[in-house]
Amino acid sequence: MNLLGLIITIAIAFLITVLLSPILIPFLRRLKFGQSIREEGPQSHMKKKGTPTMGGLIIILSIVITSFIMVNKYGDGEFGYEIGLLLFVLLGYGLLGFLDDFIKVVLKRNLGLTSKQKMLGQIIIAIIFYIILKNQGFPTYIQIPGTEIQWDLGIGYAFLIIFMLVGASNGVNLTDGLDGLLAGTAAIAFGAFGILAWHGEPQVEVAIFSLAIVGALLGFLVFNAHPAKVFMGDTGSLALGGAVAAIAILTKMEILLVIIGGVFVMETLSVIIQVISFKTTGKRVFKMSPLHHHYELVGWSEWRVVTTFWLMGLIFAALGIYIEVWLG
Repeated sequence: MNLLGLIITIAIAFLITVLLSPILIPFLRRLKFGQSIREEGPQSHMKKKGTPTMGGLIIILSIVITSFIMVNKYGDGEFGYEIGLLLFVLLGYGLLGFLDDFIKVVLKRNLGLTSKQKMLGQIIIAIIFYIILKNQGFPTYIQIPGTEIQWDLGIGYAFLIIFMLVGASNGVNLTDGLDGLLAGTAAIAFGAFGILAWHGEPQVEVAIFSLAIVGALLGFLVFNAHPAKVFMGDTGSLALGGAVAAIAILTKMEILLVIIGGVFVMETLSVIIQVISFKTTGKRVFKMSPLHHHYELVGWSEWRVVTTFWLMGLIFAALGIYIEVWLG
């Protein structure tokens, strides 16, 4: 697969998303799949109430169609276990997110699935993912990026996979709080993994899948950038979180996920720090968590927060590529 193939992959996913969105967004609006807003959130967000959500369905559909088209073209019509696993995780976590969104917007229960229900679903999908990998004889070592140092975790690798899939899906989900924030930062992260999957000994299916997500997210940004006409909801954010972790695992870049996904890590840590601080001292470190809300409440415009986080995402992605390519 050459560079032109990578560009075509992004372009196809972009076009599919841009063409589908004007059809599906009004459909979501007619079904009254409107976003509900937390009362404890920033008051400036109340005006977003009713904006169509579950836009993740558009993203997922675009990724699936593009992946099948491009893998069929560049994989000689043969679909390997990698693309099957990636689509399984995408659709599995997407379905979990859809159920969460459905409960919120249709059944009018603002918190959606309970934390225990969501966690159970995430763990089950992760266990199935591990079992399939194990049956493929997938190596259970992890390697420090930019070095030859490796550790074989044995059965411990199963727990790492569960931690990565559950942690990444939740971290990415937490980042989805402002117009275009997650779509932009995720496109950057998936772009980095797509480049790394193509570099060296190419993992064509992983590269295609990663760049299909980039194209789908760039197309989604046309309608999701401020002021957003549609939100991806948990349908999209949980699917993307699971997908980025699955890609990191299949490319043996498990540790690098922490760097390339640095924005998601920061968002997650801000919530953890806030909860621990409040429960132990009764004081809050941030005005509000996740971190993007803190900057809103100190006076930053929504667009300033989003573009700043995009820039941080670019820096993290560039650092990850540098470590893997130039130091490896």
